[in-house]
Formats: sequence, structure tokens, C-alpha cells
Amino acid sequence: MADKVLNGDSITREEALSILRSDDQELLAILAAGYKIRYRYYRNYVRFQYLMNAKSGLCPEDCHYCSQSHISSADIPRYPQKTSDDILQGAERAKALGATTYCIVASGRSPTDHELDGLIDSITQVKQRYDLRICACLGILKPRQADRLKAAGVDRYNHNINTSSGYSPSIVSTHHYEDRVQTIEQVKGSGISPCSGVIFGMGESWEDRVEAAFALKELDVDSIPVNFLIPIPGTPLENQELMTPAECLRSLAMMRFVNPRKEIRIAGGREVQLRSLQPLGLYVANSLFVADYLTTPGQEPEADHQMLRDMGFEVEPQDFPLITPFAD
Repeated sequence: MADKVLNGDSITREEALSILRSDDQELLAILAAGYKIRYRYYRNYVRFQYLMNAKSGLCPEDCHYCSQSHISSADIPRYPQKTSDDILQGAERAKALGATTYCIVASGRSPTDHELDGLIDSITQVKQRYDLRICACLGILKPRQADRLKAAGVDRYNHNINTSSGYSPSIVSTHHYEDRVQTIEQVKGSGISPCSGVIFGMGESWEDRVEAAFALKELDVDSIPVNFLIPIPGTPLENQELMTPAECLRSLAMMRFVNPRKEIRIAGGREVQLRSLQPLGLYVANSLFVADYLTTPGQEPEADHQMLRDMGFEVEPQDFPLITPFAD
């Protein structure tokens, strides 16, 4: 199947399902095959990205997985949008940790014009002072907001589809799957690199995972974060059963086979769901969030650096192209 992909052909949905259905005894062979694809386009480099939670909680949406939702009773920090000084301090930490992309995330359905003004001012200062790419994740964008972000120097915009269109109503009712797709298309139209991914482990079927992977392929996003649910106490999914680490690895591999050229990031939940098998995920993924997530702690940054050294991988240099460094 790897040779088929490397020869320029696409795998079918049934072939993608066969990866998810495979036995644990086949796992290492699947990862080795996926690594051939990963190596073609990314060699042994890993892109580090750093998250800044610029506005926490206070969200009117009812996403069942999210601790920042208005229906969540999770014990998390709740605060309005951070100041430019705070965001600049985050940029300093991103550089210190070896990150090449600084991800600025704000809770809420959509940014107000006032909030966007403040963020644009902060982003402009970051771009002037630090050699960092900026990824913004601010929710559903209104008309012309993407153009303003592009003009401010935003390199990438993240808005996850999270799951398949069919399963989406099971995890959120205050907005629709199509709203998310529309924002991705708006971002693409502005000339910003689109980033969109998934959360696996929310009770979706294997077919839902495959449908989400192919939806991202059709949307032609450049970067795909693969999150694994963290069942946070106080959220509707607090009692959701964990995936096995092997299931997580098969899901990552499936995403690589479906989207061979794309940046695939092992995102939130890797410490909880992959556990001791985290390093194996890098055979198919080429990107990590370093340090903490939005409201949950991540692995110690030095442990991530050590993991790369142990695996024979290197942190991707800042001067690498944003999209597919080793394209044909």
C-alpha cells in the first residue's frame, strides 16, 4: 500500500478501514510502511509547535469534549483575552523550546472586531521581534477577518473539523459541521495556509475516522493535528473509554496513508492515550506540540527533545518551507 501511495495513487476508503481493522501483530509492519511515506516528504525532521491559550473558558458553544464550553464544569482557568505583553512572553518561550510555529488560540465561537484588533496588534509585534511562524485559532471567522489576519502576517489558521460530518451532531449542537468547513474555505481564499484536524476517541466509529481523513484530503488542508480525547472531568465525555495505544497508532498511520504529503501532528492527548508508545507515532507523524495544551499539561519539553534524540530524529529548522519541505 505504501508503494501505491509513493507512486502517486490514493488509497481507497476500504483500504483505509483495513488499517484500522488490522491486528496488533501487523502494527509494526504498518508503521514501517507509513514511515516510508513520511520519510519521502519530511525525512527524519519533527516540527515543534507551541500553544498559547490567549483566552480561556467563557465559550458559549456546547462542544462535549471541551473543558472551556459553557456546559463544562471543569476546574480550569477562565480569563479574557491576554495582553500583548503576555503574548510576547509566550513567543519568547516558544523560541526557547525550539518551536518554529507559535499557535495563538482563543476560546469562543468567533472573535469580536475589538478582540481581533488586539490580537492583530500582538501578532504584529511578535512578527517584528521573533523569527516565528504564527498559527491563529480563533473560531469561526466572519467575512474579511481572514483577510485582516493575512495582512497582519498570520501564516496559518487552524479550525478543526474534529470528526465526520455524520458524527458531528453527536458532539456539538450550537454550530454545524458546515460552519467549520466554511471557515477553512475562507482562510484558503485569503491566502493563509489552512490547518484542520480531528479528535479521535469520542465514541466515533472507524468509518467516521476514515470519513474525516478523506474530508481533510478533499479540503486540501496543509496541516492535520490528530488529537486523542482527554476525558476531562466536568465535560460530557468525562467517562469515555480510552483508546489503546495500538489503536491510536493505527489511526495515525491511516491519516498518513490518506494524506501522504501533509504535515501530521500528534496533538492533544498523546500522553494520556499513546502513553509509552508515543515515540512510535513519529514514524508516521512529523509534528508535535511541545509543552502544555490549552487547559491540560503536556509532557516536559526536555522529555520531547530526548524522545527525538533516542529515535534518531531532529527538530526541524526554522528555515524549512512551511509546506512539504521535501516535495517531489
